[in-house]
Amino acid sequence: MAVDAHGMPVRVLVTQGPTADCTQAGRLMEGIDADHLIADKGYDTDAILELAQARGMNAVIPPKKNRTVQRPYDKDLYKVRHLVENAFLMLKRWRGIATRYAKNSSSFLAAVHIRCLALWLAIS
Repeated sequence: MAVDAHGMPVRVLVTQGPTADCTQAGRLMEGIDADHLIADKGYDTDAILELAQARGMNAVIPPKKNRTVQRPYDKDLYKVRHLVENAFLMLKRWRGIATRYAKNSSSFLAAVHIRCLALWLAIS
């Protein structure tokens, strides 16, 4: 999921269970104009860092422990990442999303879109 500077969801992708999140970063970033890309360690790949740089984004991603050269990142700006976790929390307040009652991806994605719409319209 991609969120804006206020923590509101702007893009959601649903993938198969074993798909690594980092493989979808390019699709999440398409068409989004941002100064910073804030993500967790799971997105610390050279490909994502290069893609962010090519799009003019400052990557604020903590390096994985197994990285041979530990690169610096803005720890104060990284604290803003809690907005992503808050967005997931708001989505999962709907029981059908948290437990994934929908059996197919399109039904689940439709439920997520409805919940995101409710968040944007400030409907609890």
